[in-house]
Amino acid sequence: MACCLNGVAEHQAELSLIILAVSDLARSIEFYRGVFDWRQTVETPFYVEFELGPGLGVGLYQREGFARNVGQMPSPVPTGELTSTEIYFRTQHPHKLIAKLDQVGARVLSPIALRDWGDEAAYFADPDGNVIVIASDGGGRIAQTKV
Repeated sequence: MACCLNGVAEHQAELSLIILAVSDLARSIEFYRGVFDWRQTVETPFYVEFELGPGLGVGLYQREGFARNVGQMPSPVPTGELTSTEIYFRTQHPHKLIAKLDQVGARVLSPIALRDWGDEAAYFADPDGNVIVIASDGGGRIAQTKV
C-alpha cells in the first residue's frame, strides 16, 4: 500500500507552478495583468508569481535569472516566432478574455473556432512567443474535418 501526502500518492507529482522565462519582465507582467485577474503572490526584481487557484501558479522569470537556476540560458525566440510552450485556459466567457488579449496587443494566431476535439478555442502569442489558448467547451460537438 503506497503512502500518501496531501492526497497524492508518493510516486506521483502534482502540478503546482508553471514558470515562463521572459525577455522583458515589466512587459510580461503588464501583459498578463491586463488579461487575467490573478492575485500576485511573489515579487522580486527578476521574478513574479501569480496564483491561478489553490495550489497552482504562474511565474514570470527574467531570462537571466531563469538561466542562473537551470545553468543554461534559454534559447532566444526571434520576434514573430513561437516557443514550443502552449498554455491552455478554459473559461465560460472566452470572448471577454479574447477582448482583453486584443486590448493588450496579443498576436492572434488563430481566431476562435470549433476545434476537432470539441472545444471552441482561440490561439494567441504572448510577448515572448508563448502560445496562449482561450477555450470553452464546445458542447460536445466535434468539428468535421475535411480529408
